[in-house]
Amino acid sequence: MTDAADWQFETKQIHSGAAPDPVTNARATPIYQTTSYVFNNAQHAKNLFALAEFGNIYTRIQNPTQAVVEERVAALEGGTGALLVASGQAAETFAVLNIAQAGDHIVSSSSIYGGTYNLFKYTLAKLGIETTFVENQDDAEEWRRAVRPNTKLFFAETIGNPKINILDIALVADVAHEAGVPLIVDNTIATPYLIRPFEHGADIIVHSATKFLGGHGTVIGGVVVDGGKFEWSKNADKFPGLTQPDPSYHGAVYTAAVGDGLAYIIKARVQLLRDLGSAIAPASAWQLIQGIETLSLRVERHTQNAQEIAEFLEAHPDVASVNYSGLPTSPWYAAANKYAPKGVGAVLSFELKGGVDAGAALVDSLKLFSHLANIGDVRSLVIHPASTTHSQLTPEQQLTAGVTPGLVRLSVGLENIDDLKADLSAGLAAARAVADAARV
Repeated sequence: MTDAADWQFETKQIHSGAAPDPVTNARATPIYQTTSYVFNNAQHAKNLFALAEFGNIYTRIQNPTQAVVEERVAALEGGTGALLVASGQAAETFAVLNIAQAGDHIVSSSSIYGGTYNLFKYTLAKLGIETTFVENQDDAEEWRRAVRPNTKLFFAETIGNPKINILDIALVADVAHEAGVPLIVDNTIATPYLIRPFEHGADIIVHSATKFLGGHGTVIGGVVVDGGKFEWSKNADKFPGLTQPDPSYHGAVYTAAVGDGLAYIIKARVQLLRDLGSAIAPASAWQLIQGIETLSLRVERHTQNAQEIAEFLEAHPDVASVNYSGLPTSPWYAAANKYAPKGVGAVLSFELKGGVDAGAALVDSLKLFSHLANIGDVRSLVIHPASTTHSQLTPEQQLTAGVTPGLVRLSVGLENIDDLKADLSAGLAAARAVADAARV
């Protein structure tokens, strides 16, 4: 049998991190519904709390069901380790707070999910962490100009939401590394099946596991994955939390204890998760396992359906424009072919010629596309970002993020493509009727 490290993607998504239960021989991973774990003896307990050895102490910090998800996602992304937390927002918060503190600065693309923008612009600012937003993430010089002596990281999405633009990962990673900081990317829309950011220079990956990893719209979760290649110890003064003694663990130094390859993810677990408590429930972790086991199959069909829907909308007379990097007319088509040769996923957005009122009529008349605030479900979903997911941004900030007043975002599901086209045709007809009435 081949070594686990040599398994292909489809094998890893089913087997990585898991083995038959050693007590019952159950083949499927059990839900370890327990708060805490018995120590073998006093010395074992002492070693665990001193980080002299690793093991289960308390489910807020680690749980065997959770561990399977972590090992599996790390294997799929090609990372050294992962941390599963309560939500995608928690994952992004941990990813930043693990290396930035009051008085520090981060640089982020502006082409990001509205909730992430709010986290960076407002909540992190209250904690003393300032963010500079890069308006054109394809411009290396704009990233360079944003760097300050106290900059700790760059952040971007591999596929932007809702602009559906493809990040030039290698370009941004090179600039980040010139500045001695890591590139953190959100790989939620792409998933590791479509884009493998570590292979192009990214250092840390975050996911909203709520979306395609879970895949069924039933569970909330988030993942932070460590690529293991950023040399924290060579930038010791910039990252004291990793390279200087942690008084909460009797002066342990993470880079000295576990090396650069694991220091980041271990600190996130034993310090941030311990103190902030954004733990995921064992049952939720188990549900994520069920989703990940079919990830490649689902994403392949999601992408196939979305490509057809994008082409259908682009050819429709009532559609002004379509944002989907799988279209040859997209400014990011070349980047899509480079970074995502299997396709650019299930999410797309488009602008109706009839504007906001036409968009509302379309959303209200759709039957198969559920109107709700999520992506990555097996069901097709629709939303109007300007009035929902990006509504807390100013009109100027919305435009920078690619959100125009009449923009409609779709997350294309796994239904039959002909049924989806028929549903959209009915919605477009309703939108046209509203637009025609407004012109009378």
